[in-house]
Amino acid sequence: MRSARPNSSAETDRDLTDSSLAERTPSTRHGLRLTGFLLTLLLGIPVLLLLAWPQALGAQRAPVIAQLIAFRAPLALGLAVLAITAAVIARLRRRWAVAAAVALVLASTAVLNGAVLMHRGGDASGKLPEGDLTVLVWNTQGGAAPPADVADLVVEVGADIVSLPETDAEATAEIVRLLAARAVRMTPGTVHSNNEYSWIPTSVLIAEELGEYSPDPDAGSTPGLPSGVWRPVDGEGPTIVAAHTSPPLPGSMDDWDAGLRWIADACDATDTIVAGDLNATVDHLAGLGVDDALVGRCDDAPTGTTAGPAGTWPADAPAWIGARIDHVLVGRSWTVRRTTTVPSTDGGSDHRAVVAVLDAR
Repeated sequence: MRSARPNSSAETDRDLTDSSLAERTPSTRHGLRLTGFLLTLLLGIPVLLLLAWPQALGAQRAPVIAQLIAFRAPLALGLAVLAITAAVIARLRRRWAVAAAVALVLASTAVLNGAVLMHRGGDASGKLPEGDLTVLVWNTQGGAAPPADVADLVVEVGADIVSLPETDAEATAEIVRLLAARAVRMTPGTVHSNNEYSWIPTSVLIAEELGEYSPDPDAGSTPGLPSGVWRPVDGEGPTIVAAHTSPPLPGSMDDWDAGLRWIADACDATDTIVAGDLNATVDHLAGLGVDDALVGRCDDAPTGTTAGPAGTWPADAPAWIGARIDHVLVGRSWTVRRTTTVPSTDGGSDHRAVVAVLDAR
């Protein structure tokens, strides 16, 4: 009769492990789980800040983070779904500590994103009030919004300054002609880039009532896509900046950041008005201001009004989902009576237009 075979090394190790686990008291296991829970929470704080308030870490224009926070509402919904999933896993598993902490971090981040959107308000509605100056910005997507639609909107809102990214000189001239037929006199201007995007212009319309304006050749432009500065010839009136920055795509992040800094430099006076497609939300603009201003010496017109989070792009998505990347920025010589986002029209641009009614201080 053969003798019994001795235990292998692996079996011995497993026996020792099982023995050590059996020796753990309930209080020891609870302490280990609590430690794992707290450690996961601690590691989750940077994630919470990056996805809810990256300005706290100076990461608002960092790759990936910049793209995520542009769409706070979908981000909040996605985080909420992940939080529920993690909570279910924590409930089903015996070792729940890490999953529960992850669920708490994700849920907190979702709630904070929602709180930011609620603090910034909803879109304004109703008839626009009378003001000293009305500014309109509409990226026409290279003519997808026809000149007749632009002219109709100019007349409807009574715009004095119109910024038209992706609108060429020919389309702008047609808008001016259509407006003149309705007794609205405006002076056009168009700028181009000196690079591969030279076919994408930016145009501006300025009411003749504001006086004669001329482009500032020394102001430069945003890298990539064109922006321009127009100043009153007699020195009486606001400086007008029609802007269009490069998008924050992997190959153009540096141009995008440099473009936002150019806009901050252009906002160097309290009477400045910037209108355009900045390809950035107010989160991205943080850290570019002088003193307590948002960008240079300018603030975003919707800040403090009821038009904060309504998305302007893409126009075929509900406004609460989209990113508000089209802006009117104003210096401290102006107060904002109302800012509103114009609903998109079928077959038009992929951007919604933005209207700001201003009063001089």
